[in-house]
Amino acid sequence: MRNLKSLVLGLSLLLCFSTVRADEGMWLLSLLKKNTAEMQEKGFKLTAEDIYKVNESCLKDAIVGLGSEGRPFRHFCTGEIISDQGLFLTNHHCGFGVIQSHSTPEHDYLSDGFWAYDKKEELTNPGITASILVRMEDVTKAVLKRVKDDMSEEDRYKAIEEAATAIEKKAEEDTHLRANVRSMFNGNQYFVFIYEIYKDVRLVGAPPQSMGKFGGDTDNWMWPRHTADFSLFRIYTGADGKPAAYSENNVPLKPKHHLPISVKGVEEGDFAMIMGFPGTTNRYLTSYGLEETMKITNKNRYDIRTVKLDIMMNDMLKDPKVRIQYASKHAGSANYWKYSNEQNKALKKLNTIGHKQQIEKDFLEWANEKPKRAAKYGEALNMIKKAYADRKDAAYQASYIGEALARGAEAPGFAAKASKLLKLLKAETQDAEAIEKTIAAMKASGKRFYKDYNAPTDQKLMAGLFAFYAGHITMENRPAIFETIEKEYNSDFNKFAENVYANSVFATEAKFNKFLEAPEAEVLENDFLYRTGSSIQDAYYAAYKAASKGSEELNQGRRLFVDGLLQINKKKLMAPDANSTLRLTYGNVGGYEPRDGAYYYHYTTLKGVMEKEDPTSHEFQVPAKLKELYEAKDYGMYADKNGNLPTCFLTNNDITGGNSGSPVINGNGELIGTAFDGNSEAMSGDIDFEENLQRCINLDVRYTLFIIDKFAGAKNIIDELTIVK
Repeated sequence: MRNLKSLVLGLSLLLCFSTVRADEGMWLLSLLKKNTAEMQEKGFKLTAEDIYKVNESCLKDAIVGLGSEGRPFRHFCTGEIISDQGLFLTNHHCGFGVIQSHSTPEHDYLSDGFWAYDKKEELTNPGITASILVRMEDVTKAVLKRVKDDMSEEDRYKAIEEAATAIEKKAEEDTHLRANVRSMFNGNQYFVFIYEIYKDVRLVGAPPQSMGKFGGDTDNWMWPRHTADFSLFRIYTGADGKPAAYSENNVPLKPKHHLPISVKGVEEGDFAMIMGFPGTTNRYLTSYGLEETMKITNKNRYDIRTVKLDIMMNDMLKDPKVRIQYASKHAGSANYWKYSNEQNKALKKLNTIGHKQQIEKDFLEWANEKPKRAAKYGEALNMIKKAYADRKDAAYQASYIGEALARGAEAPGFAAKASKLLKLLKAETQDAEAIEKTIAAMKASGKRFYKDYNAPTDQKLMAGLFAFYAGHITMENRPAIFETIEKEYNSDFNKFAENVYANSVFATEAKFNKFLEAPEAEVLENDFLYRTGSSIQDAYYAAYKAASKGSEELNQGRRLFVDGLLQINKKKLMAPDANSTLRLTYGNVGGYEPRDGAYYYHYTTLKGVMEKEDPTSHEFQVPAKLKELYEAKDYGMYADKNGNLPTCFLTNNDITGGNSGSPVINGNGELIGTAFDGNSEAMSGDIDFEENLQRCINLDVRYTLFIIDKFAGAKNIIDELTIVK
């Protein structure tokens, strides 16, 4: 989001970069007719209707949003259906938690990979959902019908919620579908999205972690890349074809559309579009919000997670069981640990604050040109500025308690959930039935929790993160438990943690289950893990409440600011920020110049995997079978015209988190790859799109098929696919 003045100021820099420029925009599918001409100029051979139609088969019907039963509309990744039997492809890191959950030291699917050579071998995954968009509709007028300019923000919110709820209820009436109304452009526009949400999603295949996460944290957000970042799942339905909970009698989904797969390869300049569920962008963020993001959110997250990740990794490298238990936790934490640091570097290098300040200057000039505009928009930026200034200290404290304590050691948070049982045990009149149900629920929760929990590791996390937290937050702003640690343990966090885990009924699964056999209120009240968890919880809520003061003023200022930008840019196509709803981006295959004197080609090959191999590093190990196939050059039909095996390639598509696993589709509507990362030089992109550096890193589908076919020998999977040669 750059204005003309910003581009002119940066012209000398632009001349140094590649002439292949990325196009900003995560576009809503129902509005794509406005983009068709530009898409066709870039090489798109289809029509907008081929992408989105309500009652006829189209590309949207092959796009899957991955979520959970508790949060089905918050899609954490994307997948694409690639067979007429409900088989879908996504990233390895999207399926990582599932793969880890099925892994044990005896069946280490993380290390060895997993392949179902028959549908009966596919693994179930309770709680995972797969959503397919049925239709979407602009409902702005209906949502804002009762909203008045002189309303308070609270009254505005209530009116919008009531209208949105009514729209969702009407859309779902007499159907099995689910509806969700989402805000666009900071509350200036609203759409309803109607989905079929499938609840029976089974793991079909995944390469070993050494391939699926090849390069680990070192290569994350970097190019060149050689990571086989994919996994395979299948959607099952009831016999009637509708979503159903898991049952042995369920049948594979018969999709309205599945993507044919092209093995023709990609060349520089080829058209590429990506469809998926991007999570969150903040392109309309002001310089005031950007300062908080850089100095508080990103910096604190990186600093605190550095401590957390080191502690976990040290234990993971020592014990295979701990490695499996903490693999998904470490991966999830590490992803945005590195992102935060790389984003700050990019934002500083590209002077994003300066660009934001220029936009704000132009906005004020526009607003003050006419009295009517000034009355409506003149104070928008001041409202935003004041809100961020007022909450600066509270935001810093909330950031620290959230990262270091609430998302630090796990046992305190788990223990704090016993508050319901404590309340029941202390009641004047004992409700035996309620106590029994609560104990049963706690046992079930405990079984899930302790499976991926190691007490010695958690103890180290508590000691290390508590000490780090105390070094940055003054005593008066810490949870009450820190006063106890100071008085009784002389602020020795190692001694405190050692005592806590030695004596708490929550420290191990055995102690926990024994306690639940005959729970006592007094034991709970005096348990240090329970007291610690409750103390953190209370302080956490207090910190975030303090940080949310002025949120009404901030929300109003943001809405008016974005509304003003829309008015200024009336003649320009404007895309709303990503918000986990289905979007399409388009661009071309191409390399880039990351810095003076360097140029990155648009593709990599298997040769690069062998060049990066380092048997002493857990991040760069290469399976023996892959080396054998490489030495024999046994690539089959997946080799390129020069006889090499492609691994990854670059496009200039606009993506963000949530797009992980999204299909990269050519101009004919055929799958050519799977998006899995962005490049570090353009980590500013979620906040301020950098059209000269922005690149999307994609897994070449030929490498995917090669692994399924030649490496895994899963011919049953290959036989399902529609392959275009």
